[in-house]
Amino acid sequence: MAMAKKKSKSKETNLTPKLYFAVRIRGAPGMRGKILDTLKILRMHKVNHGVLLWGTSSYRGMLLKCKDYIAYGEIDAKTLIRLLRVRGKVEGNKSLTEEHIRNLTNYKNFRELTKALLNGEIQYREKDIYKIKPVFRLHPPRKGHKGTIKKHYNEGGTLGNVGIFINVLIHKMI
Repeated sequence: MAMAKKKSKSKETNLTPKLYFAVRIRGAPGMRGKILDTLKILRMHKVNHGVLLWGTSSYRGMLLKCKDYIAYGEIDAKTLIRLLRVRGKVEGNKSLTEEHIRNLTNYKNFRELTKALLNGEIQYREKDIYKIKPVFRLHPPRKGHKGTIKKHYNEGGTLGNVGIFINVLIHKMI
């Protein structure tokens, strides 16, 4: 009697990864330890800290696990340029400038760096972008969050996968 082959569980093999931006919305009291550890792995130690993440399956799983405490979505080029220009930092807590980009990377300005990040030529990691800090420390959003911070985006709140609304949220927080 022959045994039946098991089907693989991976459904999303043909999707190309996208560049996501995730920002922590809620604090730690009452949070389960595994979720807190996942947020630390994602480098979101405090409220209003944001990170750029390449949308691989492992990162998407981490985002889903923390969806009750963060907002995330796909970032566009215009927002990414503004985010790097206004909130990007270099070691020593100095602002990121085009001179730093020329010296620390193979790119000449913010636009080229943004294009490379969005196309996936480089990733926002220590080995790819040396000495540029991976965490963006943002302000609380001007005029407040959309709805409440205790409900998901579909229910009229701010949490979870907010899609392209993340760009509006980033502009409010810069």
